[in-house]
Amino acid sequence: MTTLSILSIFGSVALILYGMRFAGDGLQKAAGPRLKNFLIKATSNRFKGIGVGAAITALLQSSSATTIMLVGFVGSGLMGLAETMGVMLGADIGTTLTVQILAFKVYDYAIALIGAGVLLHLTSGNGAIRHAGQAILGFGFVFFGLKLLMETFAPIAANPLLGGFLVGFSSDPVAGIIISGLLTALFQSSAATLGIAITAAHSGLLTIDAAMPIVLGANVGTCVSAIVSSWGANIDAKRVAVAHVLFKVLGVIIVMPFLYAIAHLVGYASLDPARQVAIAHTLFNIAIAIIFLPFITPFAGMIKRLLPDKPDTHKPGAKYLDPIVLASPSLALVQATREALRVADIVQEMLGRSIEAFIRNDTQLIESIEEKDDDVDLLDKEIKLYLTRLTRESLSEEQSRRELEIMLFSDNMENIGDVVDKNLMELGRKKIKNEASFSKEGLEEIQLLHQKVVENFKLAVAAFAGSDPELAQKLVNHKSRFSELERELRQAHINRLHLGLKETIDTSAIHLDVLTNLKRINSCVTNVAYPILERANG
Repeated sequence: MTTLSILSIFGSVALILYGMRFAGDGLQKAAGPRLKNFLIKATSNRFKGIGVGAAITALLQSSSATTIMLVGFVGSGLMGLAETMGVMLGADIGTTLTVQILAFKVYDYAIALIGAGVLLHLTSGNGAIRHAGQAILGFGFVFFGLKLLMETFAPIAANPLLGGFLVGFSSDPVAGIIISGLLTALFQSSAATLGIAITAAHSGLLTIDAAMPIVLGANVGTCVSAIVSSWGANIDAKRVAVAHVLFKVLGVIIVMPFLYAIAHLVGYASLDPARQVAIAHTLFNIAIAIIFLPFITPFAGMIKRLLPDKPDTHKPGAKYLDPIVLASPSLALVQATREALRVADIVQEMLGRSIEAFIRNDTQLIESIEEKDDDVDLLDKEIKLYLTRLTRESLSEEQSRRELEIMLFSDNMENIGDVVDKNLMELGRKKIKNEASFSKEGLEEIQLLHQKVVENFKLAVAAFAGSDPELAQKLVNHKSRFSELERELRQAHINRLHLGLKETIDTSAIHLDVLTNLKRINSCVTNVAYPILERANG
């Protein structure tokens, strides 16, 4: 084999890998956030899970991508371990569709697909059509890579050394499994490894007996992505990775004694060596699903015993910002939204309890509220850093707008936390230090304005969570009424000053500053509505 042949094989494989990634990205963008909802809602039973896993893997062009997504879902609490297992088995079946397509002589249409893909991707103004064009272009690259492999393999097919090496897999299947597994781990794609095997079979370099270990190794190699993606994740995510490994490894162990019988059976299914490779891959994954599907519940229990829960230790920082799902922008935005809503929960608690500090004159309560602002500042920073890790090119226009909404929402939550911490709580300390007391009327007025702020805060969170323009508009409408109420309460306080009431005079500066800061908080609350309304109005 010449240096030029080695370089041609390397370039062809690289083109196949890039094409698969490019096609998967295009299909995923076309599916958008519906992908996540479809996956979660359609897994109510194990049979649906298999269908959903197969469909999504066919869409993403990678069972590894689906498994990584499942690791992220389980790690973030969106799905349970048993639910993911059916989807995982389906994902393994779904990836065989790509291999089945590669087994046909699709490379004859590579240039036509590339041309059609470029035309749609570069000229269409419609987002869905443009993303579909990207997917077609990606498939064109895959098929063109296969064509280049065929042309490279043709002159070296008669090489006795290479032929002997490949045939040796039939006499030493363990070596074939190991080599194939390592290649698949390197490529991060079983379809790429099997695409090479199919091309070699087309060229007469590979028999079905020698291909069977390659098929098994390619399936085991896909486990590496799940294992790597679970590093640093919680125990539930690690369980998903372990389940995937056990499915594949146990499947290989079960099949190994019958390897040549299966190869003989596949030989009856088709006379074409390339089709035999694809059929063997499909049969292996269907067999795994049939064997393990009835035992998903006890299997999940066994994995939980292998990896038991660890004692819960609270650590400051993000809970839902899973780096695993950054490859899927729609999922990453969902996780960032969940974390932003977690920030809102902390800020709502700070805001809600802030009024108690003025009523109870409780220094410990003030310190507790001030400590929570440190958590808010940390989470706001982590959310923004997480979102900046999303590449602008990977986001659709709608996703870019949602990214901005999340950033602005988190920023406003952080601003509210700062006002509560640095302004309201400081006023609370001042009131305690001066041993001052609000008049009955003054305290009732502050409580009234505080109640309105809390109501608007809850409305803002609901509008953000559902991207609801109707709630956002309602929030904006409340702003003018809130300003009128604040002016009325300020004037009422001034009127009491004119009456010379001692309590009013003693607390006047604190009282007016509290009203001012509650108005500042309400402005931050209202700011949540504007990007939602802008997106709704185009």
